[in-house]
Order: sequence, then structure tokens, then C-alpha cells
Amino acid sequence: MALAIAILALPAAPIPALAQAQFVTGPYVAGGAGVNLVPDTDLNIDRSLSAALGAAGYAPSGSVGFDIGFGGVLSLGWGFGNGLRTEIEGSWRSNSVESVSGVAGWSTLNAFGGRQESWGVMGNVLLDLGIVGPVVPYVGAGAGYIVTDWSGVRGVGQNGALRMTVDDSNGQFAYQGIAGLAFPLDFAPGLTLTAEYRFLGTLQPRLQARFENPATGALVARGTIEPDNYNHSLLLGLRYAFSRPAPAAPPAPAAAPAATRSFLVFFDWNRADLNERARQIVGEAAQQARAQRSTRIEVAGHADRSGTVQYNQVLSRRRAETVAAELVRLGVAREEITVTAFGESQPLVPTADDVREPQNRRVEIVIR
Repeated sequence: MALAIAILALPAAPIPALAQAQFVTGPYVAGGAGVNLVPDTDLNIDRSLSAALGAAGYAPSGSVGFDIGFGGVLSLGWGFGNGLRTEIEGSWRSNSVESVSGVAGWSTLNAFGGRQESWGVMGNVLLDLGIVGPVVPYVGAGAGYIVTDWSGVRGVGQNGALRMTVDDSNGQFAYQGIAGLAFPLDFAPGLTLTAEYRFLGTLQPRLQARFENPATGALVARGTIEPDNYNHSLLLGLRYAFSRPAPAAPPAPAAAPAATRSFLVFFDWNRADLNERARQIVGEAAQQARAQRSTRIEVAGHADRSGTVQYNQVLSRRRAETVAAELVRLGVAREEITVTAFGESQPLVPTADDVREPQNRRVEIVIR
């Protein structure tokens, strides 16, 4: 376990650029490999073997310890596009024997060795827990069938009087829990880096064990042991989704704002009523406003400099109100029209005071 903690504590190496995460949709394949830890297990000697060992002067108990080993998984799965995934998985784990001890009268056995291997098939259901930037955490659970194989597991008592040998395999129901993180890779659409922890356990396998005199080979006892089989795996892997969601369509370009149109309506000197030409221009403005579906129409009145400032201010407003009324008569909503009056302050053609300039006697219609 100390080694596993050290591995997790190593400085993180640079990783490829990560893509924006998406839930898996459709078929995918995945694989991973890493370290596997198996806790020490009691031998759990059955009743008949226990009686035989007791008759030979040995108390029926013992345990086996394991070194840190290795494991790997391969799976074929299906993502439903909403975070839910199902998969079929094949797995393999292998740990060598570190110690055999505890049979009363032996203390720790000498000349121990052997290996435990576990392989089989699991069906898993996994759930991606929402998307956090480029990372997708996930959890899962599975059930299946795992074969536990003890190959050459052996140990000899310190006094050399008894040797245990186990060379057997047995399959049992298995279950597992999964927790991991997925990192989609930007340079390869559909490819995802995974880092996960798995706990795999099985019902106790039933393995045949022999206890014999190492000097003569004479059988002392034979029977079944039922060790625990619990595995803690830390795995790095890759997942490839064959069907990927289509990239989001780029946003439609914003509609270009409608062009602003302006119309000039000219008035006779000292008049605020519309002549025939002026009515024609206001009609064109109303038609444009309806076609453009405008939201604002500005009507600004002006006067020349032939009168007093106060009089020209009033006259310019009368002209603007006349044009606004004509627009309303032609079907333009009054609430879309704003009316302002500038008097003689904004001449189209600059002049001296008291000059009657026809182009300054006007109303400007601006359609936006």
C-alpha cells in the first residue's frame, strides 16, 4: 500500500491538451493497467482438514500475505448519451506470495513462494457524474464470475516437519465497485484518458491443499482451504468512443441591422403645412417605415433665420408635428415617432441672420 501511495504522490507529468468533455454516446472500447493490492488472507481450513492437522499435532490456522502485483482490464461498452454506460469487461490480476504463516507450531514458514491470479468476466453499470470543465468523474458497480488460481503456493515450517502446497483454481461469483476520472484528449476526438480505482471481491474460492512431511513426502493431511480474495486496483487507461456527438453548430451570425434611412421635407417660407411634393416625400417615408419594420422614427423640425429665435423654435415644432400627424394618417404607429424641434440652431446651409434660405425650412425624418 505504501508503494501505491508513493505512486499517487509523484509529480504529475505533462499531459496532452484536454478537450471539452461530452457524455459517451454509442459503442466504445476501453482498457487499463496498473497496480493490484491483495490484503493478507486467512487460510480458513475446512473441518476435515482441521481434524487431520489436529491429529498430527498442528493447530488448524494460518494466513498468506501477498506482494504488490499488477492487473489489467479490457471492456466493450455502450453509452446512452446521458451519463449512463453499460459494459462487458474481461480482467486479470496477479500477485506473488510474500509470506505464509500462522499454522500453530510453525511460526513463519520458510521456503514460501507461489502466485495468486484472478481472471474472469464482469458486467458493469457506470454513471458519469456530470461534466466539470474537461474532466468527467464517474462511478460504477459490477457483478460477474472470477476464477481464483493459486499456482505453486507453498511453505515449509521452520522445524522442517511440515510442508504446505496449494496448486488449484476455483471460480466464484464476483462483485466490484469503480470510481474514476475521465479526461477527453483534444488531439484525438473520441479518445479519453482514464484514471480509476477498483475494488474487486469474490466469494471464498475452495482450493485443495496438501500438508506433507518434506523429508519423506508422506501425506500428513489433505483438504480444502477457503481464502478471501479482495483486490484493490489503481489503473490508468484509454477509452475510445466510436460514435461522437456532432460538434455544436456555430452560432448564426447576427442579422445585420437595417440601414438607417433619412428623408427631407421642405416647407414654404413661414408655413407649416405640407405642399404636394412634401406629402409625396412623407408618403415614401411611411412606406419605408412599414417595409423596414422600424422601431423608431425621429422627426426633427427646423427653420431659417428670417425671424426671431423664439418664433422659429415654435415654427419648427409646428412643422415637425405636421409631419408626424401625416405619418400616423398613413399607418405609422404614433408610439414609434419621436418629435423634436431645433428652431434655427441647426441650419442645413449656414447663413447670416434674417436670410430666407429654403433648405433650412425643413423637417428631417430618420427611420431606424
